[in-house]
Amino acid sequence: MLHTTQRLCCSAHHNNNDFLFMRVITGTLKGRHFDVPRSFKARPTTDFAKENLFNVVRAYIDFEDDCEALDLFTGTGSISLELVSRGCKRVISVEKEPLHYTFINKIAKELKAEQWLPLRGDVFKYITRCGEKFDFVFADPPYALKELATIPDLVFEHNLLKDDGLFVLEHGKDYDFSKHPNFVEHRHYGSVNFSFFKNKGEE
Repeated sequence: MLHTTQRLCCSAHHNNNDFLFMRVITGTLKGRHFDVPRSFKARPTTDFAKENLFNVVRAYIDFEDDCEALDLFTGTGSISLELVSRGCKRVISVEKEPLHYTFINKIAKELKAEQWLPLRGDVFKYITRCGEKFDFVFADPPYALKELATIPDLVFEHNLLKDDGLFVLEHGKDYDFSKHPNFVEHRHYGSVNFSFFKNKGEE
C-alpha cells in the first residue's frame, strides 16, 4: 500500500528515488505524507482506489462513532493512517514483515496516536486467537497468497465483526466472492478490487 505525493495525489516526482510518498487523504492528518522505502515488499494501492474505497465505506460506517477497526496485512500502514485520521476510537494493525512493522510503529509513535496499536505477527494466528470484535475489518493480503480465498470465512468463523460490522478484502481480479453468504458488493478501481462483506447480526 504505497502512495505518492502531494498533488495532493500520486505523482512519482521525488528527488530521492529510494522512497515513495504515502499520503493521508482525509481527516485530521489530511495532507501529511511519509517516505516509504521502495525496498518494501508492500505493493502500491493508488490514492484513487483508496479515496473511492472510503467513499463507499462511509455509507456503512461512521468512523467517529466509537469505531473500532482492525487492519490485517497492514503493509506500510496506509489504511491504518486513514482510519486514525478519520477519528476511529481504536485501530489495531497486524503485520508480519519486520521492516513494515518497524515503519508503522515508528509513525504511530511520531504521531503520538495512542488509539493506534501496531502488532507484529502472523495474521492467520491473530485471527484464531484474537477474541475481540470490530466495527470495521480491512485486509490487504499479497495477491499471490494461496490462502487469500479463505480469509472471508475465517473472519466470520472467528467472529471478528460486531453486529452490522463491515469487512473489506482487497484482492486481484481473479477472485469472485459474490456467492459468499455475507457478501454485499464488489468495487474495482483499475487493477485494485475490493469485496465488501457484512455481519448481518440478528437478521
